[in-house]
Amino acid sequence: MNTYSRLELGSLSELRIHVVPHPGASLLSLVADTFGQRRHAVPDPARRAVRLGAPAHAEATLRPLFAPEHPAIPDCLTPTGTMTHEAADHHLEQLRDLSTDTLLADLEADFGGAVPPQWRHVIERPKRWIQAYAQVMQRTWQTVEPVWTAAGSALRREAERVGGSVAFGRPELALSALSPRYRLDGTVLRLPDKHPEDFDLLGRRLVLVPVASGSDASLFAFDRADTAWVGYPLPGLDALWSGRLPRPPAPRRDPARLILGDARAAILRATSAATHMGNLSSALGYAPGTVSHHCARLEDVGLIHRRRQGQHVVVRRTQLGSELLDLLTH
Repeated sequence: MNTYSRLELGSLSELRIHVVPHPGASLLSLVADTFGQRRHAVPDPARRAVRLGAPAHAEATLRPLFAPEHPAIPDCLTPTGTMTHEAADHHLEQLRDLSTDTLLADLEADFGGAVPPQWRHVIERPKRWIQAYAQVMQRTWQTVEPVWTAAGSALRREAERVGGSVAFGRPELALSALSPRYRLDGTVLRLPDKHPEDFDLLGRRLVLVPVASGSDASLFAFDRADTAWVGYPLPGLDALWSGRLPRPPAPRRDPARLILGDARAAILRATSAATHMGNLSSALGYAPGTVSHHCARLEDVGLIHRRRQGQHVVVRRTQLGSELLDLLTH
C-alpha cells in the first residue's frame, strides 16, 4: 500500500512557483537509484554509466544515507542545500569543503544521542568519509554533465510550460502533470513517502526542480524557512540517456573559468573597481552566501581584498588578481 506525505499549498492563485534547473537533485536521484536501491526507474544505460564512472568504494560510502530503517540524509550532505542557479561545481566544492563539525552537528540534530549503526564509522573518521563522499558525487557529475548539458533545450521548454500555466492563472495544470506518482487533490500535493508527514507551504516559494535521472524520480524537501522544493522527472528522459538528442555546440574555452571556476572568474572580472558585496551578488546572479564563500577563497590567496565601509563590505581585485586575470585572458 502506497503512503504519501501531504503538502498543503493554500490558495493556488497566490502560489509563487519557480522552476530551477538544479543539477544537484539529479545527482542525488542517480546515486539513490544506482547505489541505494531507491525506485527512481533510472534507465539501464544511465545506471551502467554511473556505476562505471564511480570509485570502487561508492556503494560502501553511500550506504549510511540510504539505509531503509533510517532514511534521513543530513542537510549538509545534499548537493541541493540551496535552490539557486549556481553551477554544479559550486555545490560540489561546498561538499569538499564541508567541515567535520558541521557534519557531526547535523547528525546530532537528526538522530540525537541514538546515532544508527551505519553512521558510527562516519563519526569515528568524519574527514575521511567526507572526502570519499565528495569523490563519489564528483565522479557522478563527470558522468552526468554531458547529458545535463544536452538537456538544456528540454529544461527551457519545461520552464516555459510551467511558466505558461502560472501566467494564465492555472498553476494546477502544471502541478497535476509533474509525475504519475504525485497527486494534486484540491490544494494538497501528495508525494509518495515511506515515512509520511503533513506539511504546510505557508506562503513560501514553491520551487519545481526537473530531474534528469529516471521516470519515477521523487525528491522533495519542505523544511527550509523560505522555500519548499519538489523534484520530478524531466520529460524526454529516454532520449536524453540514449544519446538521441542533438549535441549543443561546444562552448568557447575560457581559461579563467576552467582554472578558477565560473563564480570566481566572474567575481574577479567584476571587481576592477571597489564594489559592495550586495551589488556584486545582484550583478552576477549568485546568492549572497555563494558570493561570500567564493570571495573568502579568493581573498585567502591574495586575489581580492575586502574591507568594511560603514554597514557594507566592499571588495576589490588586488594587483595580483589583475595580473592573473590578464595572464588567463591573453
